[in-house]
Amino acid sequence: MLKWALIFLVAGLVLGAMGFGGIGGAFVGIAKLLFFVAIALFLLFVILGVTAARRI
Repeated sequence: MLKWALIFLVAGLVLGAMGFGGIGGAFVGIAKLLFFVAIALFLLFVILGVTAARRI
């Protein structure tokens, strides 16, 4: 998921530099969303892993 966030970020920056600000901004917004979803999933799995390890 972080890979896709990075791809959308780079595409958004390139599009913004080429003058397509609206589309570039949308791509950067998607990259931000994917980044925060990836961080949330990472934290969720860390918490689940720690709690499952304590039960064993």
